[in-house]
Amino acid sequence: MPVEFLGIAATGDGSETTPRSTAAFDRDYTLRLARAHEDHGWDRVLFAYGAGSPEPAAAAAFLVSHLDRLQILLAHRPNVSYPTFAAKTFATLDQISDGRLTVHFITGGSDHEQQREGDFLSKDERYERTREYIGIVKKAWTSREPFDHEGAHYRFNDFVSDVFPVQQPRPGVSFGGSSDAAYAAGGAEADVYCLWGEPLARTAEQIERVKEAARAAGRTDVPRIQVAFRPIIAPTEELAWEKAHRTVAAIKARRESGDLVRRGRPLGAAAPENTGSQRLIEIAEAGERYDRALWTPTAAATGGAGNSNALVGTPETVAEALLDYYDLGVDILSARGYHLLDDAIDFGRHVIPIVREEVAKRDAAKAAAVAERAERDRHQLIAVQA
Repeated sequence: MPVEFLGIAATGDGSETTPRSTAAFDRDYTLRLARAHEDHGWDRVLFAYGAGSPEPAAAAAFLVSHLDRLQILLAHRPNVSYPTFAAKTFATLDQISDGRLTVHFITGGSDHEQQREGDFLSKDERYERTREYIGIVKKAWTSREPFDHEGAHYRFNDFVSDVFPVQQPRPGVSFGGSSDAAYAAGGAEADVYCLWGEPLARTAEQIERVKEAARAAGRTDVPRIQVAFRPIIAPTEELAWEKAHRTVAAIKARRESGDLVRRGRPLGAAAPENTGSQRLIEIAEAGERYDRALWTPTAAATGGAGNSNALVGTPETVAEALLDYYDLGVDILSARGYHLLDDAIDFGRHVIPIVREEVAKRDAAKAAAVAERAERDRHQLIAVQA
């Protein structure tokens, strides 16, 4: 199966290791970072969402107007707009980008962050709302006739959009989460299910949970799987590990100074509410190194914040580690370094080509095996008929 690479479409140059030196929305930096991805083999970039951050749909429209190939994964929280309005926004952006949009629906793992924009629902209620919201958006994308809706969270009559996506029947829907409610909602509605990087065995367990949820929802297909990492690469293993320890030291220094803030609070100041971050902390407490290259101190240093487990090593080592996940059934690999621009270029130059070449070899070997089996079956059938 084909493999895709997802990077980050940051509108400023800050990270957990270095404070931002740009404006919150810096046009030149936003475009320079995206071009670095487009020029170095990445397939798409994520526009993330934060309560106080630049509005991602507008930033994405700016980006796709300047680039020809790079695809967009647009993060969206259902609490910030009505689903019919959101469906028109997404369809318009898909038109602007000529069909390069996927939408990532975020339910919200932090009550504090949700409440910053007026969302006071409980976590389970938020998942229920997200599932209803996605269903409405999908119908608005595809229905040419007016329709009514009356659900637990939304009610309207006689809606029909006048703008439809380029992609038919609709753009892709991306979703993430590690709780039972998340698996149920994403298993039912997602085309792509997103996970944070965990040890291989635990990732395999999560993939099976997603498949079970899809089957429970009555689906005959299953979502594609995406897994996210923070790669730390260098020409030698020794240099990569030195870089990894410098990275964690920088994160800790910023955190201890109170300079490292996310979503209005010092990073790691309180125990995380979301299951995904709790899992990252649990994994980090159980050990620092897993499998071929997974390293957890980056996650521990941030209190399990988001995508924070690292893959450490030479480009060859990190590529082999990513291929281990590919062999589990992961076909979208998300990666974001700590120096956004330089790391996007280095990863694109040195890691992506290795992974793509090895995936091509694996796919060719599988195709050959299928052809050989079919030929063997044909000969057996001929022998029986004779």
